[in-house]
Amino acid sequence: MLYQRTLRQRVAGTGVALHSGRVVHFSISPSAAGTGIRFVRTDLSPWVEVRATADSVVETRLATTIGSSGATVGTIEHLMAALHGLGIDNARVELDGTEVPIFDGSAQPFVELILRNGGTVALRKPKRFLVIKRAVSVGSADRWARLEPAKSFVLDCTIDFAHPLISNQSMHFVYSDRAFLTDVARARTFGFVRDVANMRAQGLALGGSLENAIVVDDFSIQNPEGLRWPDEFVRHKILDTIGDLALLGAPIVGRYVGMKSGHALNTELVRVLSEDPRAFEIVEFRQRREVEVRSLELPTLGLARLAAV
Repeated sequence: MLYQRTLRQRVAGTGVALHSGRVVHFSISPSAAGTGIRFVRTDLSPWVEVRATADSVVETRLATTIGSSGATVGTIEHLMAALHGLGIDNARVELDGTEVPIFDGSAQPFVELILRNGGTVALRKPKRFLVIKRAVSVGSADRWARLEPAKSFVLDCTIDFAHPLISNQSMHFVYSDRAFLTDVARARTFGFVRDVANMRAQGLALGGSLENAIVVDDFSIQNPEGLRWPDEFVRHKILDTIGDLALLGAPIVGRYVGMKSGHALNTELVRVLSEDPRAFEIVEFRQRREVEVRSLELPTLGLARLAAV
């Protein structure tokens, strides 16, 4: 049987928020089966809990922000992707600010924090999978995102920027936990020098630096170390998409296709899908033969050496 998972033990860290520039202290704690991913604002009195679900999204400008009872938690996508990549279904994230820290702009610091501190543990409740049954699309002719039936979890992303170092990049990504950790988790967010002044005038990217983003001017990469991959830009879009799709609350069995998509289209797609019960099915596979009968290939979630029950 495939079981739900949580962290083996509480982990904690401190980092800078990308947009506010403030230092944020946070912790991620184990949580019971069926409770999902929850964020808790501990700087408020009383504390406010915000569930990481499709209907909690309140803002998608430059990051994904969720909210409840007037409290918001922003820039959740990299942590959500890390939790998904480690097969974590249930966790409680406490933080004393409005944003999850950005660290190096990727999901890798969260992955390493959890793996260095015991990894994950199975819970005695079956893991739920979201199987796409019919295609759902959002967007326009130029920019769009779609989820459609497939035998496994596959992502196809295309980005297109009028910049000589980026231009048109595409990536076909067949999801597995190891592929996530090897090919996507370290991909960093990116921004353009030409946009910095305008963003900061709006109170955004106040914590941005060469330490937590790929910074691109008109002709070159400003980061001394350069890129981690030649196509790191589209790899980061894959990472962001995995984090946004995690708001569905269960690993997907289906194909995502995105053309110049981003947080706004991704979260709209998640909302539209979640409101159409004909488009998906929530399934618990208690026996391996149930998967075989459907000819599905479930995404591997949780490293084998950490996944023993």
